[in-house]
Amino acid sequence: MSLEETKQLLRTFRISPNKLLGQNFMVEPAIYAKLCEYAVLGSDDVVLDAGAGFGFLSRFIAERCREVIAVEKDPQVAEVLKQQTKDCSNVKVIVGDVLQASLPPFNKAVSVPPYYLSSNLVEWLMQRELKSAVLIVQKEFAEKLVAPVGSEEYGWLGVMVSRCMETQLLDAIPKDAFYPEPKVDSIIISLKPFEKPLFNVNRPLLFRQLTKWLFSQRNKKVSKATTSFLKANRQLSKEEAEKVAVGLPFKDKRPRELTPQQFGELANAVAD
Repeated sequence: MSLEETKQLLRTFRISPNKLLGQNFMVEPAIYAKLCEYAVLGSDDVVLDAGAGFGFLSRFIAERCREVIAVEKDPQVAEVLKQQTKDCSNVKVIVGDVLQASLPPFNKAVSVPPYYLSSNLVEWLMQRELKSAVLIVQKEFAEKLVAPVGSEEYGWLGVMVSRCMETQLLDAIPKDAFYPEPKVDSIIISLKPFEKPLFNVNRPLLFRQLTKWLFSQRNKKVSKATTSFLKANRQLSKEEAEKVAVGLPFKDKRPRELTPQQFGELANAVAD
């Protein structure tokens, strides 16, 4: 898919790239081969292409796997996607929000999703039965996923991901690989779920809620930040919440100083 082909499709179907939907179309075909190579696609794989756009990546993937589930939210773009993939019997087009749509099972994801979707998509993929995901995302977002404890980029989603997945940052993608060109830098990332999470959490939803809350108060002491969490989420009085918080592990540390496993231990203590 070249830049000229993309522009031609946009003209023919009278489509203007939608900034709100993060529509920056991939126009460098050489990148498709890289994505597929990193995903190690085989003839038995069923692959999700989230934010499939005009379907050029879907068509490329379809030659290397059993089936492609191409999901596109924009109905106008999805009509072009259907036309572009009508000769590919193993491409299933689904119009809708990938996070909400009813999808058949898939075991891999190879996608260039819109940037606004990255955080929710990665968290959603963590909850699926998945062998691997290879995505192009904003470089700044990718760096947050692998940020070391205590750094400015270290955050709640990085904690969630590091418990469940091995994350690798791969090739940088130049801005001119897209049309229109994004204002941000992009990179290929690989996500591979561990056979089992690195540490146990008794209540995964509480673990997520507490970790996200603590990072919103990353420089306060854990005891103080947890007190406000207990008041807001457990409807405890200030005195009751303080009594619980003072008995928790890591109470004198700051949330930004806790390792992912320590967040797990803290969440388990709160659950008890």
